[in-house]
Amino acid sequence: MQKPRLSLIQIWNMSIGFLGIQVAFGLQNANASRIFQTLGADINELAILWVAAPLTGLLVQPIVGHMSDKTWGRLGRRRPYFLVGAVLVTLSLLIMPSSPALWFAASMLWILDASINITMEPFRAFVGDLLPDEQRMSGFAAQSFFIGVGAVGASALPWMLTHWFGMDNTAAPGVVPLTVHIAFYVGAAAIFIAVMWTVLTTKEYSPEQMAAFEAARLAQRGVDAATRPDRPASDFRRWGLMSVLIGALVTAGVGALDLEKEVYILGAGLIAFGLCLLVHAGLKNTGNNQNGFSEVMEDLFAMPAVMRRLAVVQFFSWFALFAMWIYTTSAVTAFHYGTSDTASQAYNDGADWVGLLFAVYNGVAAIAAFLLPVIARFIGRRGAHMLSLCLGGAGLISFMFIKDPALLWLPMIGVGFAWSSILSSPYSILSAAVPAAKMGVYMGIFNIFIVVPQVLAASILGAVLRAGFGGEAIWALVLGGASMILAAVAMLAVKDEV
Repeated sequence: MQKPRLSLIQIWNMSIGFLGIQVAFGLQNANASRIFQTLGADINELAILWVAAPLTGLLVQPIVGHMSDKTWGRLGRRRPYFLVGAVLVTLSLLIMPSSPALWFAASMLWILDASINITMEPFRAFVGDLLPDEQRMSGFAAQSFFIGVGAVGASALPWMLTHWFGMDNTAAPGVVPLTVHIAFYVGAAAIFIAVMWTVLTTKEYSPEQMAAFEAARLAQRGVDAATRPDRPASDFRRWGLMSVLIGALVTAGVGALDLEKEVYILGAGLIAFGLCLLVHAGLKNTGNNQNGFSEVMEDLFAMPAVMRRLAVVQFFSWFALFAMWIYTTSAVTAFHYGTSDTASQAYNDGADWVGLLFAVYNGVAAIAAFLLPVIARFIGRRGAHMLSLCLGGAGLISFMFIKDPALLWLPMIGVGFAWSSILSSPYSILSAAVPAAKMGVYMGIFNIFIVVPQVLAASILGAVLRAGFGGEAIWALVLGGASMILAAVAMLAVKDEV
């Protein structure tokens, strides 16, 4: 029993929800630092303020993935999570630009990102659930297209409100401009409408159908259903103790070596992960490990080889992206516009231009979504991803050498190809390598290798810039570009199973 091929309209219907998700994500990425600085954040505080967002994804996505694997009801398996997440994102977008203080804005970023993750994670598994192997590249490419379209509108919206509708993009010190408020309200409507479109126009296969499809797929490959190795509790205990010990040493080193306080995040994260492993080891010893928490811990250490190698690629790719999202506004306003005064016209003009630059790379990503499957037919999915990552890395590095801000759209072409491929190629390769019954949880676990580099970037980038680059944000983009090129090199170790 083979999964039927879906029509282009069906693929688009199941992907339109990502349009709304990316509107919200684009507004967050292009405007969160602007809101933080407007409310009094120093440039050196931006990374630490952003860290709540990836930490939220680290916790939420594996949990939602596991839960959605086990869910079945009137709305299906994944669609209930689309709906709940969309409602929460809508409310968060309505509230965030009216934040009365910096701590409130940081809290709203945390809530907004958690809500986006609740909606986003099941969409990744959705493609694996509904499409046969040969259509998955097209399915993830369709998501990339809608991500690009949504982000173009979201990133450029404050600029359009200023230049097309004559709204003032400045406000009194400590007040978020009206253009940002309006942009967030439009985004709230967009995500709710787009996600509801997918919920109402797409149906899911039943658990029985999914089991039959998976059995047929494995039989076609001539392999038996994969069985997860039963690791002894002592392994988890040993790994847990090592993680706690390393985390404690990192934490102690902050004071002893007078490191930046952001490094505490790394130590705390390692300790928390180690404690999770120790709890699981204890549950396994007592035979009380038949629960979602223990199952996720077991799945984490039973990842397919392809997934482990893709994890390295994801690490370097997302370190680069997070550097770009945090520091592009600061880099362009300071390096190209010559100001860090958030109340000045030059700063706000530069911040609006960054929004437009983000729109450019997302627009390119939408076009690249159609080109990447064609390129992959000639050089494979692995080759297409390597090429895209190299283009993105070169684009970020070139910010240092382009002095005229009007020309900064040129490197965004390379960034757009990288972004489109990052959103599609690794997931297409991964979906062919993991069991269908665990598509959700493995897509969620895969998010760990997106979050870890973001936490690392938030922990050390500010310190690295202060210690080695005089606090100049432009160097964060150069470091991001180098990281993206390293991701392309790491792709050489990945074997595409289709």
